[in-house]
Amino acid sequence: MLEISEDGRTWVLSGPASSYAVHVTGRDELLHLHWGPRIGLADAEALALRPLPDYWPFESPLDGREEYPVEGGPRFVRPALSVRTAGRRGTEWVFEGHDAADGELRLRFRDGGLAVTLHYRMPSSTDVVERWVTLDNRGPAVELLRADSATWTLPDRDAWRLSQLHGRWGAESRLTRSGLTHGEKVIGSRRGHTSHQHLPWVALDTDATEERGEVYGCALGWSGSWRIAVAQLPDARVQITGGAGHDDSGLLTLGTGESYTTPVFAGLWSDGGFGGASRAWHAYQRAHVIPDAGRDRPVLFNSWEATEFDISEEQQRALAERAAAMGVELFVVDDGWFGARTSDRAGLGDWTPNPDRFPGGLKPLADHVHGLGMQFGIWVEPEMVNPDSDLYRAHPDWVQYQPGRKRTEFRNQLVLNLAREDVREYLWEQLDGLLAGAPVDYVKWDFNRCFTDAGWPEDPYPQRLWVDHVHGLYALLDRLRAAHPGVAFESCSGGGGRIDLGVLSRTDQVWTSDNTDPLDRLAIQHGFSQIHPARVMAAWVTDSPNAMLNQRASSLRFRFVSAMAGVLGVGGDLTRWTREELAEAREWVALYKEIRPVVQRGDQYRLRPPEGGLSAVQYVLGDETVVLAWLQAQRYGEPVPALRLRGLDPTASYECLETGEIHRGAVLLHHGLRVALRGDLDAKVVRLKRK
Repeated sequence: MLEISEDGRTWVLSGPASSYAVHVTGRDELLHLHWGPRIGLADAEALALRPLPDYWPFESPLDGREEYPVEGGPRFVRPALSVRTAGRRGTEWVFEGHDAADGELRLRFRDGGLAVTLHYRMPSSTDVVERWVTLDNRGPAVELLRADSATWTLPDRDAWRLSQLHGRWGAESRLTRSGLTHGEKVIGSRRGHTSHQHLPWVALDTDATEERGEVYGCALGWSGSWRIAVAQLPDARVQITGGAGHDDSGLLTLGTGESYTTPVFAGLWSDGGFGGASRAWHAYQRAHVIPDAGRDRPVLFNSWEATEFDISEEQQRALAERAAAMGVELFVVDDGWFGARTSDRAGLGDWTPNPDRFPGGLKPLADHVHGLGMQFGIWVEPEMVNPDSDLYRAHPDWVQYQPGRKRTEFRNQLVLNLAREDVREYLWEQLDGLLAGAPVDYVKWDFNRCFTDAGWPEDPYPQRLWVDHVHGLYALLDRLRAAHPGVAFESCSGGGGRIDLGVLSRTDQVWTSDNTDPLDRLAIQHGFSQIHPARVMAAWVTDSPNAMLNQRASSLRFRFVSAMAGVLGVGGDLTRWTREELAEAREWVALYKEIRPVVQRGDQYRLRPPEGGLSAVQYVLGDETVVLAWLQAQRYGEPVPALRLRGLDPTASYECLETGEIHRGAVLLHHGLRVALRGDLDAKVVRLKRK
């Protein structure tokens, strides 16, 4: 809902539980008024009448109160907008008016030939505020040093605490919380992609718990380099500024008639604690971000850990037959099916099946997989090229590079410049032909190295590459999805290196981490769930001991229950699994299919975090509840604590489908559910149904 004052200078956007209000003064200063519990227009107008505080000349009354601080004038905070034209730097805008249509509010300002439009939208049935900015240059060339999507202003509170997700390859999405001190905390990526090191999300609170308290969260929808700065100002007010680009050295130049639109920086207020905030983020993404989110994702098998580069059609057929017998619904051929790809040294860029390994192309294998009752998928890495490839030999100028400098090769590969139209067109032709030439149902889209030599000799302003590469990726994905609507896409970047709201709006799921150890995954998945839903979180059951990172041995039970917390997949070498293991796996896959709608579409409650001996998550959808519990280690013979459930009707009765026991909702909520777990690395699935 949008309310507008009679003078057209105060606006209130409201969702089911919250409101967001801004005001333009008579001096064309855009002030932030409110973000929090629902208020009305009269409340916002009363806030607008409050005078700004008086400050000595060493401080500015605008700092910490402006909705979108620009550079220049009486301001000392980090600017969201920094521009440079011939002979001057900064912005001195005037308010031109507003308009609203289709639930979107647009506030229009102008500084000479530069038009600045601030966009606001609260998608239906959510408390998420989407914000972004459009810059339209109608005058001489303007250099954008920085153009952030939004600045978020928090109310006056004591002792703010910052939550963020950090990590590295194989250890992504780990949650940390710390007190906010004066100054700035800056996170981001200088790598050309979202990165393993930080997810573009922060949350702030003062005294919230998992179940109660105010939480303010912000998430950026951008799959390239980015930056979020959280600043506690001298008067203790807090602002969060973020957008594309990792520094202020230059984003791009706008010539006459050119425009730039920032990515969306979304914000959410919740008074339901960290759990309530997460469930609100999940619901928003399922309803407004993720394509076809109402359709549950299938159980997949991926061949990588079973075969790596040593693959053949006959071998893949054998794996497919075992996967089908297990109940798998989607069979995926990973790296090694194309070009001269017998190792990571060659073949990237040549997207045609290897004739020695697949003499008839991919279609015979795809037909065989379909005949087994499964969908068929492939792995690709379109944004990369090996120097040892036909593509690179024909077009060495198509990669990112700096003239006169060495071309860095990570993983024996270079990055193609998707900012170039000819590169995008080549990839479109290759991928469109690939999807049209064989019955492919699923594409795992990988990105296995960071930008290092991000240069484009033909472009006089090479910073544009950082932005336009991402736009090129989005355009390519959009075009492929439109031409092949039945094909699902997964975003991967050596695991969780490209997970954000931008790529999630174009893909059906994401690969969370290359680390498939089921114990490590509990912490990774706990952090991931702070912002993203189980519906997109791919998780695999692989061999034991875990060969990727730590050689830890674990039971098939523990591995399956860990992976069942998201989109279940299997990635082990099935030709080495025993008959007993294959039979047990089939039972777990069948159980997952029963609980899948609840896990992928239900409300998630984090009952106990993974730091302790016992951890658990719960999912609730309608009358059904699923609890997944893991015991890392039992110490001193102590009994396992009861799990206090959430999201149930205290007046109702619930039947445990495993035991037939009847539980009262009030008892489960206040006294908990006893789960039979013993020893080290044990796990349990409990299903409850309201009677």
